[in-house]
Amino acid sequence: MSTCSISIIPKTSGTSVSEVVARCVKVLEKYPDLKWELTPMSTQIEAPTSRLFEVLQEMHSAPFDLGVQRVYTVITIDDRRDKPTTLENKVSSVKSKLTP
Repeated sequence: MSTCSISIIPKTSGTSVSEVVARCVKVLEKYPDLKWELTPMSTQIEAPTSRLFEVLQEMHSAPFDLGVQRVYTVITIDDRRDKPTTLENKVSSVKSKLTP
């Protein structure tokens, strides 16, 4: 299982990108087996690695369907194979170290 952060930055003439982000989220909604979370600066996804790449490709391509001519996509993948990990595990691990 991999965890991933993806930020899709369309090069548009305006400053708002919410329409494009919504189109990318619609891609995720087509995959009910995936766990994901939209955050203000990126989207977090948890999925098997092979499935993840399939979804990331589709998300990256989605802005072009809206007529965007250039897209800058930042992807960070944590593919840990020594033990199972989830988005929740990663957050709880940090929070457990904050408690005195």
